[in-house]
Amino acid sequence: MALKFNRKCLLTSLSMPLAMVSLAMAAPPPLEQALKLAPIQRDVEYAQPTAEEAAKCAIQAESIGDGKGWVVRDASGQVLRKFVDTNSDNVVDQWSYYRDGLEVYRDIDLNNNGKADQYRWLNTAGSRWAQDTNEDGKIDAWKTISAEEVSAEFVRALMDGDDERFGRLLLTEAELKELGLGEEKAKEIAGKLQSAITEFRESARTQKLVSPKSEWVQFAATRPGIVPSGTQGSTKDLLVYENVAALIDGENKPSQVPVGTLVQVGTTWRLIAMPVLDGQLAHSELPQFFQPYLKPNFDEQQAQAPDTKVQELLAKLEKLDQEATKAGPEQLGALNTQRVDILELLTDAASTDEERSQWRRQLADTISAAVQSGAFPDGVARLGVLYDKLRKEGGNEDLAGYVRFRSLTAEYGQSLQDEKADFAKIQEKWLADLEQYITEYPKCSDTSEALLQLAIAKEFAGQEDGAKEYYQRIVSDFGQSTAAPKAAGATRRLDSVGKPIVLRGMGTNGKTVDLAQYKGRTVLIQYWATWCQPCKADMLQLKDLQAKYGKAGFSVVGVNLDTDKQDLAAFLKENPLPWAQIYEPGGLDSRLANELGILTLPTMILVDKQGNVVNRNIHVTQIENDLKQQLK
Repeated sequence: MALKFNRKCLLTSLSMPLAMVSLAMAAPPPLEQALKLAPIQRDVEYAQPTAEEAAKCAIQAESIGDGKGWVVRDASGQVLRKFVDTNSDNVVDQWSYYRDGLEVYRDIDLNNNGKADQYRWLNTAGSRWAQDTNEDGKIDAWKTISAEEVSAEFVRALMDGDDERFGRLLLTEAELKELGLGEEKAKEIAGKLQSAITEFRESARTQKLVSPKSEWVQFAATRPGIVPSGTQGSTKDLLVYENVAALIDGENKPSQVPVGTLVQVGTTWRLIAMPVLDGQLAHSELPQFFQPYLKPNFDEQQAQAPDTKVQELLAKLEKLDQEATKAGPEQLGALNTQRVDILELLTDAASTDEERSQWRRQLADTISAAVQSGAFPDGVARLGVLYDKLRKEGGNEDLAGYVRFRSLTAEYGQSLQDEKADFAKIQEKWLADLEQYITEYPKCSDTSEALLQLAIAKEFAGQEDGAKEYYQRIVSDFGQSTAAPKAAGATRRLDSVGKPIVLRGMGTNGKTVDLAQYKGRTVLIQYWATWCQPCKADMLQLKDLQAKYGKAGFSVVGVNLDTDKQDLAAFLKENPLPWAQIYEPGGLDSRLANELGILTLPTMILVDKQGNVVNRNIHVTQIENDLKQQLK
């Protein structure tokens, strides 16, 4: 296997991915030429060997997943580049760049015309996924971008005075409609979006917060909140960050840049207005969801920017995070200890109670995650010390409950890692701890999650009345929590036998799929995902059943719960299915999963000709027997 680079393109633009052809040729492409290729997008930090290091590199043909291509490695065998033909048409359509052995960026030619139309940042480089519809090397839209990355993009747009870069962060007209906001709020936001580009241009020209030497340091915001369906006439839940800021460092002068309000749309976060940089906008003029707008004061002496000590700690924290991406399992324990020590110092250095509370929440999250990954055996004890300290201080029950819940979760996760673990006893203790938690903290934000865990345990144990009691408590006491839609759906599912259910969504062919359209036919609804092997095994039998009983009135409808639609598309391309598939972003937390409280996969539901549920959790081995009864 070999490829040849387009030398004309190489001479005109080393920054562009080049057409790579003739994979069947015997000779490999020149190593020097391969190393000169660069990502289309400029803001990528990737391995660039020196001339001396390049001389020791090697390029060779390899099988890569289901495709084939060329792989460039350094003297130690670490990957530097991969150029891959993913669809076996003998033309490279994916150009990957590595740093410290990890792929950090990828140019993709999805339509196989020799030009990249998608760009992805991966692993330690973040989660951005961009689309370039006209294939001119410029990003047209973000397919995926996190809230943190939006704040960094905004800072960069200000720095360069780039209104196109800023415009890509704004909510689009179609996305505004998709949010399902009430008429008044939608009209308010539409007005701000209309003037946002003009306001950005003026602000970028006059602002003094960001200079050419500024660097984005950190995303600053309290946790996001749910604006529940029904608020001011809205029809959908909305996940929102408010009062977001970006911490920056420029010429040894740390400060913060206001970013404003961000809303989540699918796998992207969006700005809904031009952020206020001068603090002069009246309260009523800035869209808000949770509270009246508080005019920010970014006076140099009152901006609450990190002082020198805090800035040094933040720098150490960032360095530790970079080291952690390269560390082996034996090093992670020490790194986690150092990280926790720094977070405790940041907590002590906090100037306000709110800031201190935020650092303590981050501290609890960090320790709990590290313990559950098996890389911080002392973490449970550290959480215990933090919890005891909060109990002695008193006055902040929600924070104490927050830390306690993460302490219980860490302890549970650690106990499961023991080679001699008695899983039955561990589960029994976990459920007892959760029961005690909801008694001690009946109103804390994490109580809804504790109730959900208890409900799920009850349902899996066959104690459905007890499960429904917990589910209903979540809905009544924590109606605005993220667990509430799942709990309401689970209750609906448990009570569904003999009743009609609603299932409606967008099919993979772009047309609406509605269970009501199948009235007069017996329908098997399969909830599945490409990562679920039993689901895919069931499909083989479902194909046989549809072929055998389709003419008699049997149909299958699939509900895919993958988090990435590309995984679904790739699977269906290789494994076409003879029935409709519904998909919406969100996986097991999507609307489709929450409407009936789907907790595990596979889940299959059998519906009769009248649209009523016959069996709400049928196994593939039961289907034919029940089907025969229905088709009579």
